[in-house]
Amino acid sequence: MRARQHQPCGAPGERRPPTPLAGAWRGLPSGPGTAAARLPALLAAARPSREDGPFTGPLRGGPVYVERPWGDGSHSPLYCPAPERIDDALSDEVEARLAAWARDCGSSEEEVEALGAAAFGRLVTLAHPDTDDPDALLVAAQLNTGWWAADDYYADDTARGAVLARLPERLALAMAAMDPIPSTGELTPPLREALDDDLVLRMLETAVAHTWRHATPAQVQRINYSTFAMFVSWTAYAGWRESGDYPPAWQYLATRQHDSFYTSMTVIDVVGGYEVPANLYYEPRVRRAAFQAGTASVIVNDLHSVAKDAADETPVCNLVLLLAADRDCSIDEAKEIAVGLHNDLVRAFEDGHRELAGVPSPELQRFLRGLRAWMGGGVEWHTTNPRYGEPTPAEDSAP
Repeated sequence: MRARQHQPCGAPGERRPPTPLAGAWRGLPSGPGTAAARLPALLAAARPSREDGPFTGPLRGGPVYVERPWGDGSHSPLYCPAPERIDDALSDEVEARLAAWARDCGSSEEEVEALGAAAFGRLVTLAHPDTDDPDALLVAAQLNTGWWAADDYYADDTARGAVLARLPERLALAMAAMDPIPSTGELTPPLREALDDDLVLRMLETAVAHTWRHATPAQVQRINYSTFAMFVSWTAYAGWRESGDYPPAWQYLATRQHDSFYTSMTVIDVVGGYEVPANLYYEPRVRRAAFQAGTASVIVNDLHSVAKDAADETPVCNLVLLLAADRDCSIDEAKEIAVGLHNDLVRAFEDGHRELAGVPSPELQRFLRGLRAWMGGGVEWHTTNPRYGEPTPAEDSAP
């Protein structure tokens, strides 16, 4: 990751023209708290139809939940929502804007090419089907790119420079990049220099600057603090990997609650152009639904990442590997257990969504559908992304 001169993406609240396309490059108004105060009395037994129409796209009218084969098809299927929109042209537009932003941040052409292969523009187009605004989708694409870059370069991938002993200090600077701190006189210029000198920090800083142009202050801080909670989980993984004393699966999964695709889902209403009032967003049943959706989605990631995670010279924590160690079973048997956990979480989310269907908040109902859509889009992305191709057989043991 090479240094560059700092070129700010834009001040909070500033509106700029959309980033121009880089040629043919390819690769989220109810009064705050009003509904929440009445929530217990508003819960209804209304059951949303399993055939209710999705937001948009060619899959309109299809089943909402399906049993989907994955990997090489030899494992039990994933019970998950169907993807609600597949729009390759829109994906390409977001990918092109994402590439232009990455270049503005100082990425090399090799890094831009790798970013295109990761297809985060396609991920957000699949996961946020309730908007076709490419600049709003770019918010999610930039944030997810920054999070993945921090995970790869700081936490997971030693081949890319991840040093476990340096993770806490790097994450502390990442928090300063996302949530700027007040000036401290002569101590501020060294901080500014450190933020300018690191590609991941530039990505996170400019991604949040772009988010400000679409989000309220409450939404920006929700994104920031869910990210910082995720960082705490990363330090736990680093400690386990550094010591070689890996946790039991239950402890890993508890830690994973705050390091799941829940963090990506915090931008659903920002991308959609609305806001779920805080007292509804954090109502226990709603938060439980969001955690269920986020954890189910990250189990999909673990299922597709087994070989990659096991191959690192310091193996990455992965639910499948830890289940195999706990149960003294094969990787294939552990995958079956993980699929069962995933499917139970999705069915529990489905039940919770039904329970909340009677709450008369359009914003909440749209957000709950957004959580469901994110799960379906996430499965589609993992299944079709070369980064998560069918793993080669891993050793029949866990770290």
